[in-house]
Amino acid sequence: MVIGSSELAELRIEESTVSRLHCEVRIEGDRIRLRDLGSRNGTKVNGVAVSDAYLDDRAVIRVGNHELQLRIGSAKHRVDLHPGHRFGGLVGNSLAMRRVFTQLAQVAPSDSTVLLTGETGCGKEVATEAIHDASKRREGPLLVVDCGATPAHLLESELFGHERGSFTSSVAARVGAFEAAEGGTIFLDEIGELPIELQPKLLRVLAKREIKRIGRNDYQPVDVRVIAATNRDLREEVERRAFRADLYFRLAVVEVHLPPLRDRIEDLEPLAHEILSTLPDNQTARALLTSKETLGRLARYPWPGNVRELRNYLERSLANGTPGDLSPRGRPAPEAPAAGVSPDAWLDRPYKEARDLWSAEFERQYLARLIVAHDGNIRAAARAAGIDRVYLYRLLWKHGLREPAPRPKHERDSPKAS
Repeated sequence: MVIGSSELAELRIEESTVSRLHCEVRIEGDRIRLRDLGSRNGTKVNGVAVSDAYLDDRAVIRVGNHELQLRIGSAKHRVDLHPGHRFGGLVGNSLAMRRVFTQLAQVAPSDSTVLLTGETGCGKEVATEAIHDASKRREGPLLVVDCGATPAHLLESELFGHERGSFTSSVAARVGAFEAAEGGTIFLDEIGELPIELQPKLLRVLAKREIKRIGRNDYQPVDVRVIAATNRDLREEVERRAFRADLYFRLAVVEVHLPPLRDRIEDLEPLAHEILSTLPDNQTARALLTSKETLGRLARYPWPGNVRELRNYLERSLANGTPGDLSPRGRPAPEAPAAGVSPDAWLDRPYKEARDLWSAEFERQYLARLIVAHDGNIRAAARAAGIDRVYLYRLLWKHGLREPAPRPKHERDSPKAS
């Protein structure tokens, strides 16, 4: 649940001291977690300023000039679970995934726009295929457009098409993805990367179901279902004015979150068996990879690359004939080339994985140099980078370039804050 003054917030407090998207409260397992979303005035729990905290019963949350008290109740809530352990190509025995299967099965027969969220590698494209195959559009095409991989100046043509002569290199007319997906489904991957100037055009497609090719003056109707995916928090992007609120509402008619593998580690064994069944046969290595010892060791690893990383690990181990080594930090090694390695070193990886790893390496190097250039002054660095100071802190913590500031001793018995 997001608390804020925006219409995007589930708990809306229309008051000037409350940021549009102020903070978020969510249940994680048997704990309740509060996270500040970069608010102007900050968030306090029991009088302590926090950016991230776990809440106890009767915790008092201060948001702007308002105080909210958390009460943990004992009422039971019925949650429908999918009867099987798979939906399309998705596999899972966990309650979290069976709940996801229920959501996907419910939305698949409709034409509702779906927004899939979750970390990189958690199966958003596989979920899209499952929705399409279970829909009334299954006989139509399923087209994928990666909004993060296509250069911004080509993305409009990729989506909507163009007429001959509409720009310098347009020697022939081209049908865009929306036209090509007529009667079927279009999957807009990495929708959070969509340039701000193209967002009104996509909004019109979702609202009017019509597109206009580059170089034409008239609109033409399209019959297509839209599924979008992102590993970003689009509500935070809306707060930063990097994503349109009205477009978010149009995309998130039904929003389904795919949990990371570390939060459903009981699914690791069935996933390993499923993945191995699609790989070349090597009985000896397969037996080693599915042994209790190996699975127990892999279950202790956090899998930041999720199911995609698990697949790569199993494929690499199968090719080598033995389970891959784990680094001291518990990471199947090597996961990424060291800084400064030639792009040729990435060519043995799937495109999306290589792009994500390369982007992460760029981000780490950029942040390290940014901080050095400004002598450790976070405020000056954030101003130079054009990003919010709190967001910069989060990026630095993410890459291990800063540690959360220690709290005074008298505050350490309060809710855990970082």
